[in-house]
Amino acid sequence: MIRMLLAASFAWLLLVAAPAQAFTIKQVTSPGGISAWLVEDHTVPLISMNFSFKGGAAQDPANTQGLANFLTTMLDEGAGDLPSREFQTREQELAMRLSFNADADNFRGSFQTLSKNRDEAFAMLALALNKPRFDADPLERMRAQLLQGLEMDAQDPEAITSHAFMQQALGDHPYARNSDGTLEGVKAVTADDLRALHGRLFAREHLLISAVGDIDEKTLGALLDKTFSTLPEKSGMGDVPEMPSPKAASLTIVDRDIPQSIIQFGLPGIKRDDPDFIPAFVMNYVLGGGGFGSRLMEEVREKRGLSYSVWSDLYPLEQGGLIIGGAATRNEKAAETIDIIRQEIARLAAEGPTEQELADVKTFLTGSYALRFTSGRKTAAQLLGLQEQQLGIDYVDKRNGLVNAVTLADVKRVAERLLKDKPLLFTVTGRPVGVTASR
Repeated sequence: MIRMLLAASFAWLLLVAAPAQAFTIKQVTSPGGISAWLVEDHTVPLISMNFSFKGGAAQDPANTQGLANFLTTMLDEGAGDLPSREFQTREQELAMRLSFNADADNFRGSFQTLSKNRDEAFAMLALALNKPRFDADPLERMRAQLLQGLEMDAQDPEAITSHAFMQQALGDHPYARNSDGTLEGVKAVTADDLRALHGRLFAREHLLISAVGDIDEKTLGALLDKTFSTLPEKSGMGDVPEMPSPKAASLTIVDRDIPQSIIQFGLPGIKRDDPDFIPAFVMNYVLGGGGFGSRLMEEVREKRGLSYSVWSDLYPLEQGGLIIGGAATRNEKAAETIDIIRQEIARLAAEGPTEQELADVKTFLTGSYALRFTSGRKTAAQLLGLQEQQLGIDYVDKRNGLVNAVTLADVKRVAERLLKDKPLLFTVTGRPVGVTASR
C-alpha cells in the first residue's frame, strides 16, 4: 500500500512540475556597485525582493539575548519622519509587504510591492533600513509581545525539547541559544542596543539581494542604489566560533507531567559546502526526510502506530552542522520508539538504502524541485538562500543533475560516514516509561 501511495505521489509531482516555466537568473550590478540576482517576469504587476545581512542571533550579546529578533520587530515601527502608526498606515495604502527575520547566522528582509507603487514602496523600504526610529511606545509594545511569546514557549513541550536538545548537543556555544532570546535578555534590551546592532549589522559588505517580478535591470539598479547605497560599507559583525561536535551519546529527560513524550534526537552533521552534502541530503530522505516514503515513518508510524509523525533533517549552519529529528508518542511507548529510531539509524549506516529507495527518492526530489519556484515570493526566497549558501547562479539548472548523479555507493559511503558509531543524542520531555537519562 505504501509503495502504491509513493508511486502515485511521485507521478503527481511530475505532472505538476512539468508545466513550470523556465526562468533566467541575471546578475545585476547597480551604478553604485550593489549586486543582486534578478528574474524578470512581466506577466504579473508584482515585484518581490529578499535580502540578507551576515550576522544573526548567534551574535547577540550575552546580556541581551534576543536582540537580533527584537530588531526584526522594530524596523517597520516608524522610520524617518513617520512614527509607527503613520508608517504602517502608509504601508497599507501602498499594499506593500515588509517583514524581517533572524536565524543564527543571518538577518533577512522580505519585501513585496505592486509595480504601480514601486518607487514609493522602495522609498519606504529605504527609510526602514536607513532611518528606523526605535520610539519608546512601539518598543515597549513589541517587547511585551516578545515576552509573551517566550512565556508561551516556556510551557510548550516541543519548544522545551528543542531548546534542551541544543544545549545538550552544543553546551554554551552561541548556536545553542534560543534565537528568540531569553526573558532576561529581552527585558534588558534598550533603544540604544537596537541602534548599535543596526549600525553594526546593516552594511553593504555582506549584503545579498534577490529580486523577482515586473522590473528590468536598469530600474532595479537605480532602486538598489537609492535603497542600500547610504548604508555603511563595512560590517561590524564578527564570526561565530566553530561549532563543537558532540563527543558521546547521551539521553536527557526533561520532566513534565504530560501524557506524551516529546522526543528529539540528533548527531553530528555536515556543512552545506561539504562535498558529500547532496548524497547526505538523499540519505536523509531515505531515513526520515521523505515523509511517508521514509524508513522512520514506515517503522515507527505505519508498522507500529507509535507516533503520528516522525522525521529527520539536515541542519547545516555556517560553522557546523547537525542531523536532527523528532517524534512524539505516549509515555509508555517512548522506550520502544527510541529503540526503533536507534535501530533504523544503525541499519542505514550498515546497509545503506536499496536501489528502489534510491530511485524513489531521486524521483521525488527532482520532480518536486520546481514547486519551490511557483511564485515570485518563493523564487526570491530560494534565490537568496542559494546566495547565502554560495551555490552559484547556475545552481537551479544544475541541482537536479547533482541529485541524479548520486549513486548507491555514494549514499552507502555517506551513511557510514555520518551515521556509523556516531554519538546519538536524545532529549525527551515528559515522563517516559522505561527510559533512563544518561550522560
